[in-house]
Amino acid sequence: MNTNKPVSLSLNVRGLGQSATLAIKDRCRALVQEGQTVCDFGLGQSPFPVPTVVVEALKLAASEKEYLPVKGLPALREAVAEFHRLKDHTDAHPDRVIVGPGSKELMFLLQIVYYGEILIPTPCWVSYIPKARIIGRRISLVPTSYEDHWKITPEGLLKTIEMVNDHLRPRLLVLNYPSNPSGLTYTADELAEIAEVARRFQVVVLSDEIYGQLHHRGEHVSIARFYPEGTILSSGLSKWCGAGGWRLGTFVFPPDLDWLCDAMAAVASETYTSVSAPIQHAAVHAFRGGVEIERYLWHARRILHALGRRCTRTLSEAGIRVHAPEGGFYLFLDFSPFREALARQGIGSGIALCNRLLNDTGTAILPGSVFGRSREELTARLAYVDFEGARALAASENVPLDQDLPPDFPDRWCEKVIAGKQQIASWLSTMTGDEVA
Repeated sequence: MNTNKPVSLSLNVRGLGQSATLAIKDRCRALVQEGQTVCDFGLGQSPFPVPTVVVEALKLAASEKEYLPVKGLPALREAVAEFHRLKDHTDAHPDRVIVGPGSKELMFLLQIVYYGEILIPTPCWVSYIPKARIIGRRISLVPTSYEDHWKITPEGLLKTIEMVNDHLRPRLLVLNYPSNPSGLTYTADELAEIAEVARRFQVVVLSDEIYGQLHHRGEHVSIARFYPEGTILSSGLSKWCGAGGWRLGTFVFPPDLDWLCDAMAAVASETYTSVSAPIQHAAVHAFRGGVEIERYLWHARRILHALGRRCTRTLSEAGIRVHAPEGGFYLFLDFSPFREALARQGIGSGIALCNRLLNDTGTAILPGSVFGRSREELTARLAYVDFEGARALAASENVPLDQDLPPDFPDRWCEKVIAGKQQIASWLSTMTGDEVA
């Protein structure tokens, strides 16, 4: 027997490839090593450095070596609970907080311990659907459209639930906002209406608010305000604190779902044990916040706002359908007005479009199909993060907080992103001869 090959492979992971966001990062690295110039708009990694106060805290905690409690360092769980009480006006309690090695892992554990159907709006983050498939959960996709700003409606959620004639079956709705991949978010009224549908059918809501503190105007609202008894609030350090590689995520449970928190802790105790001790000690300072972190967030938000608006204008003028982002650092592009013209160039899918764009221009974006859209749809996600965040933050510091950034700020401090957007517009013009359906 050849012991280098597996004897069998679970049906749930057959055909499962590497996460699309990580795969595109690897491909971009390979192209750069070959000497090519690449505009990397594939992986959604914060361009900003970890705040200095948090880095210093990590240095001081470097000697911490003990295994910590499975649910997390008590001081960190208290800081997380206080963070959500202040920011999201929720009744968060440290006893119902669990800390994990990234919210990605916590979402996986939740689906292991919660046996039920998974409701996922599309487009959605690339890993929601694969996680559910690995575990073997039933998945129902909740459709959205460009006209609805890629957001679910109460009517759409209700229709998806009623497609199965079993209203009392356990269900978990994964709701992410501001959205990866669209950069759009929900209003308070929209969240209240979705909460009413969830309450009616006792749907548990996993509210992925990892980009909440990057709402461009600092006006993020959590659905937990309207559905406190059924909402699990997910956050972490990767996006608003620029610490993706630190791998620290958090879940906050309501009192009625504390049994889920305990079940996840039991599974965690047999898998990852606990999150790195130095990282947890440093994270206390991140979640406690303070003037330095609030200034950091203020500057990050207005940079992303200015850059996102500028990119939207350039791409819209090129004929691409795209909504201006409201949070995070993503745009979800719809090339459907060019379907016939692109088809004449042999481009009939989002995958073909992205591959051709990368080959022709060195600009990397991801097709909508990896975000739960159909393969035939000409959509793609663009992460406008390929710029030096520390340099941009320093430049923003020179502009008073009560003023908008000057119009030329993106050109001066985010020039690679601006160049990449222009490359997309120019390439599209070449491919289609400026033909718009």
